[in-house]
Amino acid sequence: MLVSMKEICAHAREGHYGVPALTSGNEHIVRSAIEAAEEKNSPLILLCNVKAPDFQYLGKVINDLAAKSRVPVAAILDHGPDYASAVNAVKANLTDIMIDKSSEPYEVNVAETKKVCELAHAAGMYVEAELGHVGNADNYDEDGHTAFTEPEMAVKFVEETGCDFLAVAVGTAHGQYPKGMKPEIQFELLKELREKVPVPLVLHGGSGSGDDNIAEACRLGITKVNLANDLYQGCIKEVLEHDWSSGWAAYGFYGVVAEGYKKVARHYFDVCGSTGKAWECSPKGLTSKTETETVKEG
Repeated sequence: MLVSMKEICAHAREGHYGVPALTSGNEHIVRSAIEAAEEKNSPLILLCNVKAPDFQYLGKVINDLAAKSRVPVAAILDHGPDYASAVNAVKANLTDIMIDKSSEPYEVNVAETKKVCELAHAAGMYVEAELGHVGNADNYDEDGHTAFTEPEMAVKFVEETGCDFLAVAVGTAHGQYPKGMKPEIQFELLKELREKVPVPLVLHGGSGSGDDNIAEACRLGITKVNLANDLYQGCIKEVLEHDWSSGWAAYGFYGVVAEGYKKVARHYFDVCGSTGKAWECSPKGLTSKTETETVKEG
């Protein structure tokens, strides 16, 4: 069932666990994400990039597949750059919108976020904003140690904008960290943010951040963990390790990609603590035969 991220994060905040927010850009990936969530009986948040091909059609796909799911599924516009992208998210029938003006001056961030909140709330949707700035992993020496979220400013920001979730900068970064590096999470800062900020907290840059770091962050107040790079890496790994020598092997390509994605997704449901936390939504389900099995039967 398609539900709001507000409902999912409220459960997570109360239960002291996090929910993986998984990258999604097409039907195959959306199916893989929902199937993995069903297998782990976990709520799920789907990240939707406004630059995805035929973005509004992707929204229709998500709505249709989520309606068949046994677990709660939310779908959020990820890193919406402006008001126009928020309008597109409304048209796509997503449940939530992220507006990211974290690299702008505070006053601009407040003004643009407030404007998107007014739009979203009128449409029955909810808004994630970012304060502080989560940078890039390939520039971690600088980005990973600057622009942390300040608790008092975060409280003020939520009051001034009316946002429903806040992405915080506590030491993670987007993308792939240099080999052998793990980010330095500011757990004391995170605890203070959880105590003072009245809305659920979000962690961006979950990929490669270390299972112990992610688990502790969720225990201390993170309710949503954004993941992309690790999922794509899982797809690539599964394809490279698969035996393609049989005559039917190529017909199962999408199934192999899906399994690589699902292995990583299942792992993160466990790490974040959301496994077994789904509430019943539908007697149906998406688990189905692979393309290879269908071809063989045909």
